[in-house]
Amino acid sequence: MIGVMFPAGFVLESLQRSHPRSVFDCGQSEVNDWLRTKALQNQQKRLSATKVLLDQEGSIAGFFTLATGQVDFGNLPSELARKLPRRALPVAILAWLGVSKAHQGQKLEDLLLAQALRDCHTAGQTFAFVAVILDCVDERAKAFYRRWDFAELPGSPFRLFLSSKTLSAMMNP
Repeated sequence: MIGVMFPAGFVLESLQRSHPRSVFDCGQSEVNDWLRTKALQNQQKRLSATKVLLDQEGSIAGFFTLATGQVDFGNLPSELARKLPRRALPVAILAWLGVSKAHQGQKLEDLLLAQALRDCHTAGQTFAFVAVILDCVDERAKAFYRRWDFAELPGSPFRLFLSSKTLSAMMNP
């Protein structure tokens, strides 16, 4: 995966107050609520960073939110944890990803995920982490991420991970 090319006329930007968040609808109330009411506040507090994909009319076609965190050593699969210190370990978190209903079926979710992973990989060159972690809102979301080589964390069927090693292989084929 070299670079992410969005369709002509689409622009990816950091979330700003002026973006029309209140009308975003991806069909998932939890995801809509995050973007509409919490994403900007969390970004201003430096708890997460949200990027929005704007279409030709300036509407939000989709977005993703990234954050950092830690995962307990014991929560990682043994093949990933085998050579790691037994303590809380740094992770990148793909906190949210959504595509508006008006733009679903156009592969924008794939492009947004590719960009989110590229951003994680780039950040990982400066701030190391052992994996990208995410929580799925439902089975459909889980199937989507599984296509991208995300795997279940032991005992948490809706919490998925992508090891930093796998991420590096994706970015440097």
